[in-house]
Amino acid sequence: MNDALNGISIPIPAGWAGQEMTVGAQVTSDSSYKCPGDTSKTCTKGGVYSAPAEVLKTKGTTAEEVAKADIAANSVESYGGTTYGAITSHQVLASKAVTVAGQKGYLVRWKAVTSKGADGYVESLAFPAPADAKRLVVLRFGLDADQSASVIDTITQGIKVYTGGGAGQHV
Repeated sequence: MNDALNGISIPIPAGWAGQEMTVGAQVTSDSSYKCPGDTSKTCTKGGVYSAPAEVLKTKGTTAEEVAKADIAANSVESYGGTTYGAITSHQVLASKAVTVAGQKGYLVRWKAVTSKGADGYVESLAFPAPADAKRLVVLRFGLDADQSASVIDTITQGIKVYTGGGAGQHV
């Protein structure tokens, strides 16, 4: 799935679907269910989306600062609020430097424990956007704990530089 604004292409695993958005791209699992905290809403088994750090209002000037600053907001967005009750605790699974699409980035991964329904893996991944190295792009992952966390690694390793194409891209 192409994110032309940030200059990246996000792979779509089997059983997932993607769409480009105005400030990034989103890829979500086809597998969905009624949210345990609010059955009028639909939750998916997993998802990831990209957006510039400034759109998310994430503080920091380096990939590491942004990833560390974003993880709490990501966990609340993915597994907090009414959808899963509340996050009762979390465990830090990873906090490390990583290279993504040729850029030096940083990721923070938590296991979030919820009061209702599935616990989840959440990850905030930040790196300089290939389309504009002054801009940090953030990928927010959320994945139900009954899924294999390896899909997060597969998506991360498969992110490539997107060089454009399509209507209206080149003048």
